[in-house]
Amino acid sequence: MSVIRVGLVDDQALFRAGIKMLIDSQDDLEFVGEAANGREGLELVRERTPDVVLMDVRMPVMDGIAATAAILEEADRLGTPPPKIVVLTTFDLDEGAARALRIGASGFLLKDTQPEFLLAAIRTVYAGSAVIAPGAVHDLFSSVSSRPAARPVPESFRSLTGREEEIFRLAAAGLSNTEIAGHEFLSEATVKTHISRVLSKLSLRDRVQLVVFAYEHGLNASENDGAPRA
Repeated sequence: MSVIRVGLVDDQALFRAGIKMLIDSQDDLEFVGEAANGREGLELVRERTPDVVLMDVRMPVMDGIAATAAILEEADRLGTPPPKIVVLTTFDLDEGAARALRIGASGFLLKDTQPEFLLAAIRTVYAGSAVIAPGAVHDLFSSVSSRPAARPVPESFRSLTGREEEIFRLAAAGLSNTEIAGHEFLSEATVKTHISRVLSKLSLRDRVQLVVFAYEHGLNASENDGAPRA
């Protein structure tokens, strides 16, 4: 059984102690270290190489957004796999969470979430899935602040086949693999294959990043002509 290495970055000592106890109670999880601010969190990642990092948004010295960016940028520069970063926030529709997802976090959780859900989220994100539904990401970006001007669509998007673009737009609208399969009269396995190809062609980490990509480039199906192409 593979043991998942978990790091925690949060400025509240009592919260850190509670999370450590929770992680240590699980046979398949290992608590590898904690930090009280983003700068210490960066050092934690360098020294302890966690698989998953739970990252608070608001902290002194360096906040969770800056720390997330620094961790992912350093991994890209060194050519090493970055940890999966799950942002912890107090508010459901949080601008900080939206910024973290834009940067490359794999999801966010409320700090008062149930312990069982937190544990499930760690395992889910380690396995390569997001810990927030793509539909919820769409709602988040639609709810916080004003929408920025859409960026030019990159050439990589034009490399998608017609079928891949169609599935991209459905995924960006928040549909699950099951829903896409029903909409397109495909098997779920085929949908998964198309999603994997889309992520690879667009150099995206996961489906959360797909939704962010669509949002930032004005490619959401509901915001173009209202429906994917036939």
